[in-house]
Amino acid sequence: MARVSYRDADVALMARMMRAEAEGEGKQGMLYVGNVIVNRLVANCLDFKDLRTIRQVIFQVQGGNYSFEAVQKGNMFYQRARTAEKRLARQNLEFWRQHPGKYALWYFNPYAPCPPTWYDQPFAGQFKNHCYYEPKAGTCASVYGR
Repeated sequence: MARVSYRDADVALMARMMRAEAEGEGKQGMLYVGNVIVNRLVANCLDFKDLRTIRQVIFQVQGGNYSFEAVQKGNMFYQRARTAEKRLARQNLEFWRQHPGKYALWYFNPYAPCPPTWYDQPFAGQFKNHCYYEPKAGTCASVYGR
């Protein structure tokens, strides 16, 4: 059973975001970004309450800005989804979860060492240039379920 319900349009949208955010970090880096996207959808807590679709996750606005920088800046996000990234997106949607993105709800590239917390959320780990952060214990149990 898939971690979340999805359509082909969701796969393509997610594939575009994974590529735009982490193409330079290879397939593994794109899969970690995919973990964060799916985790935000299943979380229904903290900043991610009432998100019900991949589209809502990707186009979520917080504090006047899109949650994912690639939506705002354009770049590769507005190019057509490629088969390779669609395959990776389907993996995330169906089953793939791995540390440090396994339970992460946030990631960013600090262009410096990863801080031990980010907005009071604990550091989960790093892959290449991205630092991943999980919700504090007891604040978002749903992300640890599916």
